[in-house]
Amino acid sequence: MADTSEHRHESEHEQRHEHGHEKRPERSGGTLSRRGLIVTGGTLAAAAAMGGSPAPASARPAPHRPDDGRDDLLLVNGRIHTMDDRNSVVSAVRISGGRFTALGRDAERGGAAKRIDLRGRTVVPGLIESHSHFVSLANRPGYHVAEWELAKNVAEVLGYLAARRRDVPPGQFVTAMGAGTPRMFAEQRLPTLAELDSAVPDRPVLVYQSGFGPARVNTLGKQFFESITDLPVTVGADGTIATGNPNMANRALYHLRIRQTFEDKQRSALDAMAYSASVGVTAILDQTLVASATGTLDPSSLDPQPTHGLPTLDHYRMYDGWLALHADGLAFVRLQINFLHNQGFIPELGGLERQLPELRERLKNQFPFFGDEMLRTGGIGEWAAPFAQPTNADGYAVWLEAQRLVARARWRNENAQGGSPTNTAAIEQVVAAYEQMEAEFGIKELRWGLQHADHATPDQLARLKALNCGVSVSGFRWLGGTPRSDGLPVGPLFKQILGSGVRMGMHADGVHIAPHNPWFSLHYATTGRNLLGEQINPGQQISRQQALHAHTRGNAWYLNREHDLGSIERDKLADLVVLDRDYFRVSDAAMRDIRPIMTIVDGDIVHDTGELRGRRDWGHDHDHCYDHRALTRR
Repeated sequence: MADTSEHRHESEHEQRHEHGHEKRPERSGGTLSRRGLIVTGGTLAAAAAMGGSPAPASARPAPHRPDDGRDDLLLVNGRIHTMDDRNSVVSAVRISGGRFTALGRDAERGGAAKRIDLRGRTVVPGLIESHSHFVSLANRPGYHVAEWELAKNVAEVLGYLAARRRDVPPGQFVTAMGAGTPRMFAEQRLPTLAELDSAVPDRPVLVYQSGFGPARVNTLGKQFFESITDLPVTVGADGTIATGNPNMANRALYHLRIRQTFEDKQRSALDAMAYSASVGVTAILDQTLVASATGTLDPSSLDPQPTHGLPTLDHYRMYDGWLALHADGLAFVRLQINFLHNQGFIPELGGLERQLPELRERLKNQFPFFGDEMLRTGGIGEWAAPFAQPTNADGYAVWLEAQRLVARARWRNENAQGGSPTNTAAIEQVVAAYEQMEAEFGIKELRWGLQHADHATPDQLARLKALNCGVSVSGFRWLGGTPRSDGLPVGPLFKQILGSGVRMGMHADGVHIAPHNPWFSLHYATTGRNLLGEQINPGQQISRQQALHAHTRGNAWYLNREHDLGSIERDKLADLVVLDRDYFRVSDAAMRDIRPIMTIVDGDIVHDTGELRGRRDWGHDHDHCYDHRALTRR
């Protein structure tokens, strides 16, 4: 249990908009063969299962953005951990115009407001994710079930699938993809075909593991994939769609992707936002996805392919659904977009001055940190070019040139640690390159970053600090990590990194290799225990206060948004989470199972279980029925 002496009562600390406009993307069309999961030919059973072109169903959130003149919101009788410089804990907070306007007794002395009695609940700032591939979750085909990453056993997976089925029109797929591995479930496996049939007998189902499969389907899903004659998918008698060469799981994914409409993608983005709000993540730094390194700027080369897994999408178009929602005022989770560039040395392009064509064009034609409070661009990352060691002369020259181009253009830059978690040589290469860029161009004010930094040495951390660089460390090792034979920590070395004084944020690295849910990462940082309860990071645990600081104020700094986000202070943007249990006092096991009962973003209630108010009937709530058909009428 955390040391509660860290917190003080009834104190406030005062702190202190950018606006931009995105061009609204054109709506994509789509022929009948690519809509509603319809295929020509196929078996009679499959045709019956897929039906005609169904009317879209209701998505779970209601993305209504209120006017700036909305009423004040007053939360009272809580334990509100502000995460300010004094770690103050107050009982009340007032919100107006999307910002915190008063705390403690001052909040209750204000005028009329919509009042919520917190009934002693613990409140923390909205959690910030400093390294995610969230755009993938926002593009999942079918009616996706992100909640499956919270399941502890197959029965709970089936329960989530069955609950989602209520929203799904006839013929449409129920899907559950990415997030982790069967290691998360007590049975250490995916559900069987028969089990999927028992949960969802009348809609096709596809469950797809991690980033590249394997996958499993129910009977209707099996009939659908077996009806495809163009690039057929091999499905086992038990519903298994295997990997291999070719990867049939990826081929199945391809057939769903090419049938997505633009409205489907908007619905998927809304569902991703709703899930993020339900686990308390209110702002996300998206590290894009690993783009296909084609060596060309031709967007047609990035169309979906049967070989693509979940981590690959058209990185020019994958935000279109989100952009359209945001342009209409419908987005309700904050998104900041980094730009990952995956062009290494490409011989056909010629000399070094002709390498990195996409990065060069990006730096000339786009703006960093451009947008508004809900959606903006970020820097270059998770990398500007694939990591290559000096032994790979051409690859290393391109990698180093990428650092130089970013520094010259005055953009923020990030690199992910290459190699194994214990590889300090890869970290040394990054740190030395940053020092070289500081000597050539001066980068200290640009806040460059290192992702992961698992086993960074004290010397490396000191040098990063001297460069005004930050590190974003991952909590995902809890999922696949096992105890080392030498008894040393798997990493990250949370305690050592934090003790160095370098700016530290924390992330989950969702949504392919690990879940998006931040409470798993917070549990690992504070206990060092993996999914099976084994101690894999001895001596490197940090306190709950320190871990929460990393996921709020630490990440706010990492996103260059410390003046607006990360703490509950007057004039900051009003993002907070009301928890179902006290993060600071519950047992370690219970802490891992924390769930928000209410999430507020920009002063709006975007997630609400109903436990505090009973009814959810205020006009500015997102979390009520939303008619998705409105998207098709615009």
